[in-house]
Amino acid sequence: MTGVARARQAVESVLDPELPVVTLAELGVIRGVELNGDRVEVALTPTYTGCPALAQMRADIQAALARAGFPRCEITTVLAPAWTTDWISESGRRKLADHAITPPGPAPRHQGPVPLTLAPRPPETCPRCGSGGTVELSRFSGTACRSLHSCTACGEPFEHMKAI
Repeated sequence: MTGVARARQAVESVLDPELPVVTLAELGVIRGVELNGDRVEVALTPTYTGCPALAQMRADIQAALARAGFPRCEITTVLAPAWTTDWISESGRRKLADHAITPPGPAPRHQGPVPLTLAPRPPETCPRCGSGGTVELSRFSGTACRSLHSCTACGEPFEHMKAI
């Protein structure tokens, strides 16, 4: 295996600190991994600019690279284009659903200012029983990118990852 392949494998194995059921690669925030001499250069796009987990992501990537034999690394934050939930891989979506977090649908498409909708959102499908009878309990859950719902059929609470 080449050096860059080993470095990529190490980076792609790092779990998301806020959603540790998916890797950063499955979440779609790893934009690139390159080897420049003995230094690994990683490009990372956070899920949103003010993501509080960004420092932990950097530390976890650096630790994974050091364990793989790459003590020198540079991690660059890339903000454009902005991350979108469309970048979550199919395996990442399956893992979210397997852990009772409904994956987001397609990201909204718009030009210019983001439209503000105050009307209730349509119910999410329950990841436990598949019922469409759900209610939103809170617009925000463990992190700003998730909302809290409850199923009216089985009574179980679940989180939904918002589409952005």
